[in-house]
Amino acid sequence: MITPVPPASRDRRREADKEDAVASSDESTTAWALAARAGDPAAVERFVRALHPDVVRYVAHLSSDPQAADDLAQDTFLRALGSLHRFEGRSSARTWLLSIARRAVIDSYRYAAARPRLCGADDWSVAVEHAQPNGLPGFDDGVALLDLLDALPDKRREAFVLTQLIGLPYAEAAEASGCPVGTVRSRVARARATLIELLAEAEATPMAA
Repeated sequence: MITPVPPASRDRRREADKEDAVASSDESTTAWALAARAGDPAAVERFVRALHPDVVRYVAHLSSDPQAADDLAQDTFLRALGSLHRFEGRSSARTWLLSIARRAVIDSYRYAAARPRLCGADDWSVAVEHAQPNGLPGFDDGVALLDLLDALPDKRREAFVLTQLIGLPYAEAAEASGCPVGTVRSRVARARATLIELLAEAEATPMAA
């Protein structure tokens, strides 16, 4: 007789499998970062290629300027490669890189605040359309999610993106965000609740003929 697995156990198992996959990926990218620090050009290429999608996705969601997503990603890697000599592998290369990406976005905010905006349109979802998530429960092909994420406060959106879209464990998301793990968990829970409410409202609203 096959004993059915309780939903909570299945969720924990999926979370464990997800964390194992992330750990394996992080081991490779961290090894490439350390090899790149030692002067291996092939390792530099592998490091950049492996983490570039995560960085673009992260800065596109975090930044209010979708047109600058590629530039922010390039800035992130330029900063990272210039700082590789200080990377010692105490955290994963991905966590270290996303921390740099976060600072790049913050610096871009400061720079933008000191200059007049030439365009008031903020449609960051266009910049991340190619990286939209798939298979998230309650969101058809991620399309509704991208539309609704814009309604979240910045910090909740960042926590959701790091853990649910990029796939960082909560501890690493906390390190990348510079806040306690409990704060990340709280922000993700609130983001999920808000997204579910907004999705329910959107589905309940009849479309105009």
